Amino acid sequence: MRLTTWLGVGIISVLVAACTGIVPVTPGASPQAETIAPAATAPAEATHEEPAATSGMTYNDPFAYCAAVGTSDTPDERYTGPAVSVSIVQGLRMAMETPDAPADLFAEGRAFWRCMDSRVYACVVGANIPCMEKADVSQEPTAEMAQFCQENPGAEVIPAYVTGRATIYAWRCENSTPTAGEAVAEVDEQGYNQNFWYELPAP
Repeated sequence: MRLTTWLGVGIISVLVAACTGIVPVTPGASPQAETIAPAATAPAEATHEEPAATSGMTYNDPFAYCAAVGTSDTPDERYTGPAVSVSIVQGLRMAMETPDAPADLFAEGRAFWRCMDSRVYACVVGANIPCMEKADVSQEPTAEMAQFCQENPGAEVIPAYVTGRATIYAWRCENSTPTAGEAVAEVDEQGYNQNFWYELPAP
Protein backbone atom coordinates (compact mmCIF):
# COMPACT_ATOMS: atom_id res chain seq x y z
CA MET A 1 0.00 0.00 0.00
CA ARG A 2 2.75 2.44 0.96
CA LEU A 3 4.74 1.49 -2.15
CA THR A 4 1.73 2.13 -4.36
CA THR A 5 1.08 5.47 -2.70
CA TRP A 6 4.72 6.52 -3.03
CA LEU A 7 4.83 5.57 -6.69
CA GLY A 8 1.64 7.55 -7.33
CA VAL A 9 3.06 10.65 -5.64
CA GLY A 10 6.28 10.23 -7.63
CA ILE A 11 4.45 10.04 -10.94
CA ILE A 12 2.42 13.13 -10.08
CA SER A 13 5.63 14.98 -9.11
CA VAL A 14 7.26 14.12 -12.40
CA LEU A 15 4.25 15.42 -14.31
CA VAL A 16 4.26 18.66 -12.32
CA ALA A 17 7.97 19.09 -12.93
CA ALA A 18 7.52 18.62 -16.65
CA CYS A 19 4.86 21.31 -16.76
CA THR A 20 6.42 23.87 -14.44
CA GLY A 21 10.15 23.29 -14.82
CA ILE A 22 10.49 22.86 -11.02
CA VAL A 23 12.62 19.89 -10.06
CA PRO A 24 11.02 18.00 -7.15
CA VAL A 25 13.12 17.06 -4.17
CA THR A 26 12.90 13.40 -3.33
CA PRO A 27 12.92 12.35 0.29
CA GLY A 28 16.43 12.10 1.64
CA ALA A 29 17.98 14.02 -1.26
CA SER A 30 19.79 17.32 -0.72
CA PRO A 31 17.99 20.26 -2.31
CA GLN A 32 20.00 21.95 -5.04
CA ALA A 33 20.23 25.70 -5.53
CA GLU A 34 17.97 26.97 -8.29
CA THR A 35 19.91 28.16 -11.35
CA ILE A 36 18.47 31.09 -13.23
CA ALA A 37 19.84 31.70 -16.74
CA PRO A 38 20.54 35.37 -17.44
CA ALA A 39 18.15 36.99 -19.86
CA ALA A 40 19.50 37.33 -23.39
CA THR A 41 20.47 40.88 -24.26
CA ALA A 42 20.65 42.37 -27.73
CA PRO A 43 24.19 43.20 -28.84
CA ALA A 44 25.08 46.85 -28.50
CA GLU A 45 24.88 48.78 -31.74
CA ALA A 46 28.26 49.72 -33.16
CA THR A 47 28.65 53.45 -33.42
CA HIS A 48 30.76 55.12 -36.09
CA GLU A 49 31.44 58.80 -36.10
CA GLU A 50 32.36 60.08 -39.52
CA PRO A 51 35.30 62.43 -39.85
CA ALA A 52 34.29 66.04 -40.15
CA ALA A 53 35.33 66.11 -43.81
CA THR A 54 32.85 63.38 -44.75
CA SER A 55 29.90 64.31 -42.56
CA GLY A 56 28.36 66.91 -44.82
CA MET A 57 30.65 69.82 -43.96
CA THR A 58 31.83 72.15 -46.71
CA TYR A 59 34.83 74.46 -46.95
CA ASN A 60 35.36 77.64 -48.97
CA ASP A 61 39.03 77.99 -48.05
CA PRO A 62 41.64 75.63 -49.60
CA PHE A 63 43.71 75.49 -46.43
CA ALA A 64 40.77 74.55 -44.22
CA TYR A 65 39.65 72.02 -46.83
CA CYS A 66 43.06 70.32 -47.03
CA ALA A 67 43.42 70.29 -43.25
CA ALA A 68 40.14 68.37 -43.12
CA VAL A 69 40.48 65.92 -46.03
CA GLY A 70 44.19 65.15 -45.74
CA THR A 71 45.06 64.07 -49.29
CA SER A 72 43.14 64.67 -52.52
CA ASP A 73 44.29 65.06 -56.12
CA THR A 74 41.52 67.52 -56.89
CA PRO A 75 38.95 69.33 -54.73
CA ASP A 76 35.60 67.54 -54.56
CA GLU A 77 32.09 68.76 -53.76
CA ARG A 78 33.08 69.54 -50.17
CA TYR A 79 35.08 72.51 -51.45
CA THR A 80 32.75 75.39 -52.28
CA GLY A 81 35.22 78.24 -52.79
CA PRO A 82 36.59 79.68 -56.03
CA ALA A 83 38.70 77.45 -58.26
CA VAL A 84 41.72 79.66 -57.58
CA SER A 85 41.30 81.61 -54.38
CA VAL A 86 43.13 84.77 -53.34
CA SER A 87 45.04 82.70 -50.79
CA ILE A 88 46.29 80.37 -53.57
CA VAL A 89 47.43 83.33 -55.70
CA GLN A 90 49.21 84.92 -52.77
CA GLY A 91 50.78 81.61 -51.78
CA LEU A 92 52.08 80.98 -55.31
CA ARG A 93 53.56 84.47 -55.52
CA MET A 94 55.44 83.82 -52.29
CA ALA A 95 56.53 80.28 -53.21
CA MET A 96 57.69 81.31 -56.69
CA GLU A 97 59.31 84.47 -55.33
CA THR A 98 57.38 86.60 -57.83
CA PRO A 99 55.47 89.04 -55.60
CA ASP A 100 54.54 91.30 -58.51
CA ALA A 101 53.30 88.57 -60.87
CA PRO A 102 49.97 89.57 -62.45
CA ALA A 103 46.87 87.83 -61.19
CA ASP A 104 45.98 86.47 -64.65
CA LEU A 105 49.10 84.29 -64.49
CA PHE A 106 47.25 82.30 -61.83
CA ALA A 107 43.84 82.31 -63.47
CA GLU A 108 41.55 79.26 -63.51
CA GLY A 109 42.92 76.73 -65.96
CA ARG A 110 46.48 77.92 -65.44
CA ALA A 111 46.89 77.40 -61.70
CA PHE A 112 45.95 74.19 -59.91
CA TRP A 113 46.05 73.07 -56.31
CA ARG A 114 45.64 69.84 -54.39
CA CYS A 115 46.00 68.44 -50.89
CA MET A 116 48.78 66.21 -49.64
CA ASP A 117 49.17 65.27 -45.97
CA SER A 118 46.72 68.06 -45.03
CA ARG A 119 48.88 70.69 -46.73
CA VAL A 120 48.17 72.74 -49.86
CA TYR A 121 50.31 72.27 -52.98
CA ALA A 122 49.92 74.38 -56.12
CA CYS A 123 51.27 74.42 -59.65
CA VAL A 124 51.20 76.86 -62.57
CA VAL A 125 51.00 75.49 -66.10
CA GLY A 126 53.89 76.44 -68.36
CA ALA A 127 55.33 75.39 -71.69
CA ASN A 128 56.98 72.34 -70.14
CA ILE A 129 54.88 71.97 -67.00
CA PRO A 130 51.86 69.66 -67.25
CA CYS A 131 50.52 70.28 -63.75
CA MET A 132 47.77 67.68 -63.62
CA GLU A 133 49.63 64.92 -65.45
CA LYS A 134 51.29 62.47 -63.11
CA ALA A 135 54.97 61.77 -63.52
CA ASP A 136 55.92 59.19 -66.14
CA VAL A 137 58.38 56.80 -64.47
CA SER A 138 58.46 54.22 -67.27
CA GLN A 139 61.82 53.33 -68.80
CA GLU A 140 60.19 51.65 -71.77
CA PRO A 141 60.74 53.75 -74.92
CA THR A 142 57.75 54.79 -76.96
CA ALA A 143 57.25 54.34 -80.69
CA GLU A 144 57.94 58.06 -81.13
CA MET A 145 61.29 57.72 -79.36
CA ALA A 146 62.21 54.71 -81.48
CA GLN A 147 61.39 56.60 -84.66
CA PHE A 148 63.41 59.62 -83.52
CA CYS A 149 66.47 57.47 -82.82
CA GLN A 150 66.11 55.72 -86.14
CA GLU A 151 66.25 59.12 -87.80
CA ASN A 152 68.86 60.56 -85.39
CA PRO A 153 71.15 57.71 -84.32
CA GLY A 154 73.52 58.63 -81.52
CA ALA A 155 71.57 61.77 -80.52
CA GLU A 156 72.61 62.83 -77.02
CA VAL A 157 69.16 64.19 -76.21
CA ILE A 158 65.69 63.11 -77.23
CA PRO A 159 63.67 66.34 -77.00
CA ALA A 160 60.66 66.73 -74.73
CA TYR A 161 58.23 67.06 -77.63
CA VAL A 162 59.16 63.44 -78.44
CA THR A 163 59.48 61.96 -74.93
CA GLY A 164 56.51 63.81 -73.50
CA ARG A 165 56.64 66.41 -70.74
CA ALA A 166 55.85 64.03 -67.91
CA THR A 167 58.89 61.73 -68.09
CA ILE A 168 61.35 62.03 -65.21
CA TYR A 169 64.31 60.73 -67.26
CA ALA A 170 66.79 62.33 -69.62
CA TRP A 171 66.46 60.24 -72.78
CA ARG A 172 69.13 59.76 -75.44
CA CYS A 173 69.81 57.54 -78.45
CA GLU A 174 72.43 54.84 -78.12
CA ASN A 175 72.99 54.31 -81.82
CA SER A 176 69.39 53.74 -82.89
CA THR A 177 68.06 52.64 -79.49
CA PRO A 178 66.22 55.03 -77.15
CA THR A 179 67.74 54.82 -73.67
CA ALA A 180 66.57 56.32 -70.39
CA GLY A 181 69.36 58.22 -68.66
CA GLU A 182 69.44 59.53 -65.12
CA ALA A 183 66.30 60.75 -63.38
CA VAL A 184 66.06 64.52 -63.52
CA ALA A 185 63.03 64.84 -61.24
CA GLU A 186 61.67 63.32 -58.05
CA VAL A 187 58.16 62.00 -57.62
CA ASP A 188 56.03 62.81 -54.59
CA GLU A 189 53.83 60.33 -52.76
CA GLN A 190 50.86 61.14 -54.98
CA GLY A 191 52.82 60.46 -58.14
CA TYR A 192 53.41 64.04 -59.29
CA ASN A 193 56.68 65.63 -60.35
CA GLN A 194 57.97 67.47 -57.28
CA ASN A 195 59.71 70.06 -59.45
CA PHE A 196 56.36 71.39 -60.64
CA TRP A 197 54.54 71.76 -57.33
CA TYR A 198 54.97 74.25 -54.49
CA GLU A 199 53.91 73.71 -50.90
CA LEU A 200 52.03 76.87 -49.99
CA PRO A 201 52.36 78.48 -46.57
CA ALA A 202 49.09 78.86 -44.70
CA PRO A 203 47.91 82.49 -44.69
